[in-house]
Amino acid sequence: MSSTIEELTINYEEGGHLVVKELDKEVLTKGAWTTIIFRYQQWDNKKDDYGPEKYMIKRYRKMNGEYRAQSKFNISSPDQARKIIATLTKWLDDTE
Repeated sequence: MSSTIEELTINYEEGGHLVVKELDKEVLTKGAWTTIIFRYQQWDNKKDDYGPEKYMIKRYRKMNGEYRAQSKFNISSPDQARKIIATLTKWLDDTE
C-alpha cells in the first residue's frame, strides 16, 4: 500500500525479476479518489524480453491514509488507444 500518489506504481516483481515494468504515469485526478493512467510493458517469457507497450487506467481510493486500488481498465493495443482518443476528441469537439 502507498500513502502518497508519487509512491503508486504498477511495477511488479516476481522471483526477483521485474515482470511488469512501468514506463510512465500521468495523474488524471487527485483526491480521495485518484485516477492514474500508466504506460507499461510486461515480460514475455517466450521472447525473453518485454512485450509491446500497453496502457492501464487505474482508480485508487484513499482510506485510513493509504491508497487502495479499486478498479482498472487495460487498453490492450495501440489501435484501441487510438479509437478511445478519436471518440473522446469527437465527443469533446461536439460539445464546443
